[in-house]
Amino acid sequence: MIKGSERRKADHAIDRIFLDRWSPRAMTGEAIPEADLMVLFEAARWAPSSYNNQPWRILYARRDTEHWPRFFNLMVEFNQSWTSTAAALVVFVSKTHFDFNGEPAVTHSFDTGAAWENLALQGSLKGLVVHGMQGFDYERARTELNIPEGFQVEAMAAIGKPAPPETLSDDLRAKEVPSDRRKLADTICEGPFCF
Repeated sequence: MIKGSERRKADHAIDRIFLDRWSPRAMTGEAIPEADLMVLFEAARWAPSSYNNQPWRILYARRDTEHWPRFFNLMVEFNQSWTSTAAALVVFVSKTHFDFNGEPAVTHSFDTGAAWENLALQGSLKGLVVHGMQGFDYERARTELNIPEGFQVEAMAAIGKPAPPETLSDDLRAKEVPSDRRKLADTICEGPFCF
């Protein structure tokens, strides 16, 4: 698998972990031991959150289990075309209210995003493909995965062992490189909104 730092260049001195992590699609279809998946989930567990509320919940299905078809069939056809060789599919969900007082937790999505990033970075460190996506049916996910009111469906991810880009269709193979980012000046402002 290509390391992002082989193609990406940061404008400021950051750790290579941020450049190396990217979202490939080529996966072998090999199973990942559940113990290895737990390492990724453990990393997610240690994400920061408002009032330590830990609003994230992570639902998952390993390939060749009874749960796989339910998760796989939530995705749009395009995502099914490349996730068919994933080892696991994950759905991130966030609790919309605080546990301790029942008040709305305004940052529940923000906090769950931190858990996702921890999982993605840990997967990258272990040499795995971890690819997040929004191309799935959110309402069907809520229904078919029995997600109760008070929780918001956030995103899905596919996890697998990396495969050569040649295993992908021609159109996907062309996209199988680490993407760049816009310039920092186009993202940050000191003071009021300036874009």
